Amino acid sequence: MKKKIFILTGEASGDKLASTVISKLNQYNDRIDYLSVGGSNLSRLGIKSIFDLKEITYIGFTSVILNIFKIKKKIDLTVNEIVKFDPDIIFSVDSPDFTLRVSEKVKKIKSNIKIIHYVAPQVWIWRENRVKKFKKFVDHFLLLFDFEKKFFDKENIKNTFVGHPLLEKYDSKIDISYISKGKKIISLFPGSRFSELKTLFPILINFVKLMNKKFNEYTFVFHSTDENKDLIQKMLHDFHLENTEVVFDKDIKSAILLNSIFAVAKSGTVSLEICNAKVPSIIIYKINFINFMIMKFLVKVNFANIINIINNKEIIPELLQSECNSKEIFKSVNYFLKNPNFAKKQVDDCSRTLEQIRSKTSSSEEAAKILVEYLIT
Repeated sequence: MKKKIFILTGEASGDKLASTVISKLNQYNDRIDYLSVGGSNLSRLGIKSIFDLKEITYIGFTSVILNIFKIKKKIDLTVNEIVKFDPDIIFSVDSPDFTLRVSEKVKKIKSNIKIIHYVAPQVWIWRENRVKKFKKFVDHFLLLFDFEKKFFDKENIKNTFVGHPLLEKYDSKIDISYISKGKKIISLFPGSRFSELKTLFPILINFVKLMNKKFNEYTFVFHSTDENKDLIQKMLHDFHLENTEVVFDKDIKSAILLNSIFAVAKSGTVSLEICNAKVPSIIIYKINFINFMIMKFLVKVNFANIINIINNKEIIPELLQSECNSKEIFKSVNYFLKNPNFAKKQVDDCSRTLEQIRSKTSSSEEAAKILVEYLIT
């Protein structure tokens, strides 16, 4: 009999991570039936999603509260579809407020379904007590960072450090000259959620305008998800900027990043990909004041970026809230461009940090092996 896996994601980054693992898993076993809550990356693997991922991508506490009934309906719908599909495994990825709520409900109905969760909730940042609750329904956590093990070992929850797939070494020989047009590339990452785009895109456009007043040797490339490419292209078209481009293809994005001289990125996992490509960067982020105050009250770390958190100091500059504006971004980027030694030091510090948290083999391969083990047993 064919085995079945339901892949459960909650946003574009989770869809991307899940697809890297499933690609590896298919090399071990191509006789698996899949169904998902996923996006374009899983779709390219021929995996159907029960609804559009955009329908559950909310950000911030107030957004969740305002959409609480919609979210509950989607959770209930997802639970019903999983129970009907009757998989051997739920492979849930990140977005714990959605994926783990669904998994918990399914486990109560069908206790035989194994729950394997990739990208453990960041209990080292806030709400450490959640671990006790997870013990009741999660069969195995796949951890991105080795230092997370102690939190799950303490509660005797099965876990494996697999590393982060964005830290896997990659090479890209794709010709991108038609995008760069002979100019140096600065990569821009405005985020994948609509609320992030709405806030950060205008700030980044104004930053580009400030740069264009002073320089004419740069091409600014917006990295987009497949779902957001039309929206970003439309917004860019309205500004009539000749030195901006949008890329959404995974391989082209990797090639662009590898050939960038700098990156400005929304706070998140993409920062690891930037560090892995040895590109100097700054981090930006802005949410509404209420959400920011709630987050500040709850979190127990001093930084937004994982590299800074691990080192307990600011290696990658963070422009958050009021500092997240076009003038401050312009000042920071210019400082790096004028001081290549400073940029090199950041890249070296980041590379050293990545070596501490990189898995010995391939994260996606390690994760796929665990799924294979559960399928066999």
